[in-house]
Amino acid sequence: MTLVKGPVAVRTPASAANLGPGYDALGLALAMHDRLEAEVLADGLEVDVTGEGADDVPRDRDHLVVRAMDAAFDLLGERPPGLRLTCDNVIPHARGLGSSSAAIVGGIVLARALVEGGDERLNDAGAYQLASDLEGHPDNVAAAMFGGFTIAWLDGTVASVQRLDVAARVTVLVPPEPVSTMTARNLLPSQVPHGDAAANGARAALLVAALTSDPTHLLAATEDFLHQSYRAEAMPASHELVQGLRSAGVPAVISGAGPTVLAFGRGLEGVVPTGWAAHELDVEPRGAHVDTGVGAGPTAADGIVE
Repeated sequence: MTLVKGPVAVRTPASAANLGPGYDALGLALAMHDRLEAEVLADGLEVDVTGEGADDVPRDRDHLVVRAMDAAFDLLGERPPGLRLTCDNVIPHARGLGSSSAAIVGGIVLARALVEGGDERLNDAGAYQLASDLEGHPDNVAAAMFGGFTIAWLDGTVASVQRLDVAARVTVLVPPEPVSTMTARNLLPSQVPHGDAAANGARAALLVAALTSDPTHLLAATEDFLHQSYRAEAMPASHELVQGLRSAGVPAVISGAGPTVLAFGRGLEGVVPTGWAAHELDVEPRGAHVDTGVGAGPTAADGIVE
């Protein structure tokens, strides 16, 4: 048995995928974190959840973090006889901020940290591949795993990523009601016009340049032709807010599958709809990592309006 004694903790950032035209490819890690802590027990499973999702998530092996840990333990060749898991959740659920990816990536990194020599048995590339397989697409898990600005793609079934450093500052506007990723995906057409695909490709390429070298192009670079308009009926208030912000010259997009709106820049207090929460966030340069401050609480974002 080569399991670590005592509790181990991991912090994992929220993420915004797509960023307008980068559908299922671009991701941005955000300085809002969930914190997971686990300890090997002699037997049984104990799951404690506070914060976001505390009233809704299962407390058994169906918990997403536990499922991710189990999958990682299988690859590592170790299974603890028992486990205590504590989740301090800050990332809103079903709002397009990568809560499921944070759970999956956090669970994998946590399992790896509980096994002596786990980093050697399951390196970052292997952990990323497993996270992509569990999530079903690599965009959010890439940002959660590696931090910063990520370009993710699949070579067949192999998950690949290019990470870039950016210094963008964003505001996320989070509505009170969720929209499931499945609902949002089911609204997308099976085909799009060739002209829209070409325009979207140009905007996605421009977005990489805008985020890494010339932010004056962000408004044009965040224009989307593939998914946001098709999903508007599932999140009309979010769609209206994006349109209003863009008309005012603010680069704004639907974050992931929505309904959260992400705007590049700050000082948007006056446009926050009633009942929504707003958080001003930096890009998080670190992906999921072992938190040496065991016992500390979760990292909350700075809220403008709650």
